[in-house]
Amino acid sequence: MKSTIFLFGEAEKGEFGIPIFCNSLPQLFDLLGNPPEETLGIPYAIQSLYYKEELIFCRVKEEGFSLKDYIKGLSLIRKKPLKSPIQAILIPGVGDKKIIEAAVDVCSLYQSLLVLTEKDLYDYLTSS
Repeated sequence: MKSTIFLFGEAEKGEFGIPIFCNSLPQLFDLLGNPPEETLGIPYAIQSLYYKEELIFCRVKEEGFSLKDYIKGLSLIRKKPLKSPIQAILIPGVGDKKIIEAAVDVCSLYQSLLVLTEKDLYDYLTSS
C-alpha cells in the first residue's frame, strides 16, 4: 500500500487552504504552476513525486505565516478519510506554535510524522 505525503507550500496558482491530490510532475505544474522564489513547498513536492509517494499539496498564501490557510487545510484533511495513510505532514517555513500544534494533532490522528526544517524547529523551541 502506498503512503501519502501531505505538504503545505506556496504556489503560483490554486485555491488557498484546499488540499489537492497530485500524482505526477505534469499534474503538479498544471494545478499549481511555478514556485515563488525562496519557497520550499514545490521543491519538496517534486521530491515526493520523484520517490513515487502520493502527494496532497495544500497551497498557502505565505509559507509559515498564513495561519488561516494552514488551519483550513488541516481541518479538511482531519475530516476526510483517505484511501492511503498519511506517512508525513511537511510544513516547511513554519515556526508558529499554533500551526505546529494543529499539525501535531493531525499527526496523532493519522500516526504520521511531522517534518520541519532545522530553522523552523529552532524558532518553535525558542518562541515565547
